[in-house]
Amino acid sequence: MSRPKKADDGRTRTFPPLPAARGRRSFAESWWGNAWVEALEGKQRLATGRLARGRTYARGGNVGEITVTPGRVAARVQGSRPAPYRTSMDIPQLSPRDWELLLDTAAGQAGHIAALLDRDMPTTLVDDAARAGIRLLPRQGELTPNCSCPDWGYPCKHAAAVFYQVARLLDHDPFVLLLLRGRGERELMDELQRRNAVQAAAEDTAPQALAPAGPLGVPARDVFATARAGIAPLPAPPPEADRPGQVASFATAGDRAPELDPSALQFLAADTATRAARLLRHALSHDIPHQPTGPADLTAAEDLVRLAAAAPPSEVFARLCRHAGRTPQALTRTVRAWRQGGAAALPVLDDAWDPDPSQLNLAREAIKQAWEGEQPPGLRTARNRLTVIGHDAQLRLGTDGRWYPYRKEQGGWWPAGPADRDVTAALAGLLASLDITPTPRPAPRGRRPVGR
Repeated sequence: MSRPKKADDGRTRTFPPLPAARGRRSFAESWWGNAWVEALEGKQRLATGRLARGRTYARGGNVGEITVTPGRVAARVQGSRPAPYRTSMDIPQLSPRDWELLLDTAAGQAGHIAALLDRDMPTTLVDDAARAGIRLLPRQGELTPNCSCPDWGYPCKHAAAVFYQVARLLDHDPFVLLLLRGRGERELMDELQRRNAVQAAAEDTAPQALAPAGPLGVPARDVFATARAGIAPLPAPPPEADRPGQVASFATAGDRAPELDPSALQFLAADTATRAARLLRHALSHDIPHQPTGPADLTAAEDLVRLAAAAPPSEVFARLCRHAGRTPQALTRTVRAWRQGGAAALPVLDDAWDPDPSQLNLAREAIKQAWEGEQPPGLRTARNRLTVIGHDAQLRLGTDGRWYPYRKEQGGWWPAGPADRDVTAALAGLLASLDITPTPRPAPRGRRPVGR
């Protein structure tokens, strides 16, 4: 993304239009971007019709140059009419007292000030601020949209598009959030440097007799002074492993127990190496959040499916089928569900449940809004499943709030792609994969279409 233009005081930042982002599985890519989206959509992450339309506009590159100032984000959004709409979203600024508490919180956490001065915004700052009584991410009800379009919805789809586009700005620079909450970059950095200097001076002049008892560690300046005296520096960390190493072959091993299956043992060793490489990559990378999920979190049945999804040799796959009591076709279908969404996708495969009717109503409204101006696909509802009338296509709502696409194959319903929290994105991807094009709906006579 191009660097934004900045005013001298850092309190006005203008970002050039962002390119279209069609085809991405999730709208935002970073922790901060996704947290912003969740603050707008709520914990259920089920977008209403206008929000869904706003996502479509933002993905499609309809949002022009964006200007961010304390308490406001503004842009022009292209709808169906020739002239773009003037759109803005007002966000409450933190009070001077809240800013003092927030900066005190940052100063009280080891490494927070250093990270912020290095332009790295710790994700734990949200929870630390919450413990101090400060909400850093705004809630949907705190936002005040403004738009020159004729739609009086809250928010209209153009304002929603601007809000979603802010998530992409936060992917590249989380400090945009602090500017929206009232502090420009320059004044924030000046205040952090002042607090850092005060804190360092206090540590240098503190009487030793007043130091608390117990081990305090070694001051960094002493370590560097010792290193300059001739002690060798610490060794560099090991290189990141982009792939596991070659696993030894067990097929030509010497004497072995007759019940030992060399191909199965080699497959399990390769699986272990792959997971070890992934853990090492997480441990060495500062950009990948650590997520301790793996076989330890799975049931035996789920882990069997995970192993079957790792493309084992045919004899090992047959062994897994026997152990699971499934035919190869049934296990292959389950494997496809695993690749669709992991362990959370497995109950969706065969279990139907009854969601809150309001969830299905919101989904239908979102689809109607997303297909505005066109004939939306006809849907038949049965429990948590929406089946496209006249086509072998179906969406299934999981208990995790995601929509799972399915299509009819080999006499049954098979997973047909990745799950998505946006029902319109899931449906559009499913229809595209089946080459199904909605029929345009003619506009009623004597009535002007509402601006989009």
